[in-house]
Amino acid sequence: MDNLCGTSRIAGFRFSLYPMTDDFISVIKSALKKTDTSKVWTKTDHISTVLRGSIEHVFDAAKAIYLYAANSEKHIVMNGTFSIGCPGDTQGDTFLTADEKRVNEEFVHTLKAEAPCQFALYPMNEPDYMDIIMKAVEIAKADGTFVQGVHYASELDGDAHDVFRTLEAAFRMANQQTTHVTMTVNFSANSPSRKQKAGIK
Repeated sequence: MDNLCGTSRIAGFRFSLYPMTDDFISVIKSALKKTDTSKVWTKTDHISTVLRGSIEHVFDAAKAIYLYAANSEKHIVMNGTFSIGCPGDTQGDTFLTADEKRVNEEFVHTLKAEAPCQFALYPMNEPDYMDIIMKAVEIAKADGTFVQGVHYASELDGDAHDVFRTLEAAFRMANQQTTHVTMTVNFSANSPSRKQKAGIK
């Protein structure tokens, strides 16, 4: 395989969803079924699900899945990796011809959910990677979603729409700076420990 990055500008998100409930299967299946994936290539296996397409449609579907799962009111965790420019990544690239309309936005824009998140940005094969990472942090600060730096990640918090907007902006910025970018994310919603800390019963 040719080891040159950027053979396709298809973006992707591989994630696993973990509802902390005995009824976890219905929470996962419901979130996936409610989400319109007509503009992304998608496949679910016994470990994870992958979404692939243009940046806007990958983030549109990812946010919808998270919002639907979080609105189950169960404690859920979503853990995954966004990527663009992976060497030889072309499967599903026909989805890049889809128009820019985000097919889930009109259905989820009224849904509310918290989205505390830890994310880490990895500009691959980029000597000035720290400059790009710091630009991502500045984007989060400007958006009002940045909380703090933690070991191996940065912490964001706020409404899911705001947090996903920050993550997409950071990912797009990094994509403009280098040919291959990955970004890991770890979300949590409806955590009992978070409610206890806030004094919510």
